[in-house]
Amino acid sequence: MRFWRKKPKVQHSIRRLVLDVLKLRDPPLPEFASTLCELPNIEGVKVSLVEIDQNTESVKVTMEGENINLDSVQKMMKDHGAVIHSIDEVVVQKKNSSIRL
Repeated sequence: MRFWRKKPKVQHSIRRLVLDVLKLRDPPLPEFASTLCELPNIEGVKVSLVEIDQNTESVKVTMEGENINLDSVQKMMKDHGAVIHSIDEVVVQKKNSSIRL
């Protein structure tokens, strides 16, 4: 007879996101980055311009923090005229992990 022991559920946290984003030219990049940095659990945001068009900008957005909520990020971007084209990098670690990738 085998006894199965339930494994305790390990909680994970998104620590870093790198996103390919298409945004309207307004708001400007510094304002866009500052707005994203106001989200809960975000410690830093880097926005790099990749390509510029008459009305839009393609940017690479790097966000770091503890327990980043992707849904909140998507909503904030949508509210400011931006859409995520792809998630290019994600770092997920166990909560309370001291290892930094």
